Amino acid sequence: MDPKAYEQMAKLEDEHWWFVGRRHILCRVLETLNLPASAQILEAGCGSGGNLKMLSRFGKVWAIEKSELAHAIAQARGIGTVEQGELPEGIPFENQRFDLIALLDVLEHLEQDQEAVKALRSRLILTGYLVITVPAYPWLWSAHDELNHHKRRYTYRQLLAVLNASGLEVDFVCYFNSFLFPLIAGIRIMQGLLRKAFHFQEADDLKMPPLWLNQLLTHLFASEACLIPKFSPPFGLSLLAVARPARMNLVED
Repeated sequence: MDPKAYEQMAKLEDEHWWFVGRRHILCRVLETLNLPASAQILEAGCGSGGNLKMLSRFGKVWAIEKSELAHAIAQARGIGTVEQGELPEGIPFENQRFDLIALLDVLEHLEQDQEAVKALRSRLILTGYLVITVPAYPWLWSAHDELNHHKRRYTYRQLLAVLNASGLEVDFVCYFNSFLFPLIAGIRIMQGLLRKAFHFQEADDLKMPPLWLNQLLTHLFASEACLIPKFSPPFGLSLLAVARPARMNLVED
């Protein structure tokens, strides 16, 4: 990601509706998992560390981040152990195995997505979980994806295929950010048409909206936590999956 994007994210992620709403949904999902009381948790690609406090509610946290700037910001939060590293071949904490690995809007940044997931699978204990989120629908590609250096957006089947090919059994895959999907998808499509027709430059949509609007969007997005994982919405701006090491891979590679 662009260094400016990390600085912007660090300022916004504690209060911006998208980050707050996603944490609400992820927290509800993690509460449904059979995690031990003192779970060992890794966040792979923690960015500036906005999820570390939430993850620390479920156990002891480790985190890795490639960007030197983002790593410094995350480390300064003083939550868990944060080291520089990258996927798939630069994962630190060599002798550590985890009950939970969180890969939250990271996979779309990586050239070697399947190799990265496989590397993380090898760091799970036999009964561990991988929780992953990615942006959905290639046809929603926009300037937002380019600004954040995304390599791709995923379809439901593409994400499922990557997880299965990496030696994981998928408990569930579902869309989320569904209530706001018609509005945001419509805006993205319109911006894309203007961009092609008139060389219109799309504005960065990762900005803090007015307080009243931010509160409304937070409430709408976070309310989906009541549905997931019991109910899978038929569409959404993002995909969420929970997977575990496949039984055929119970012996380490």
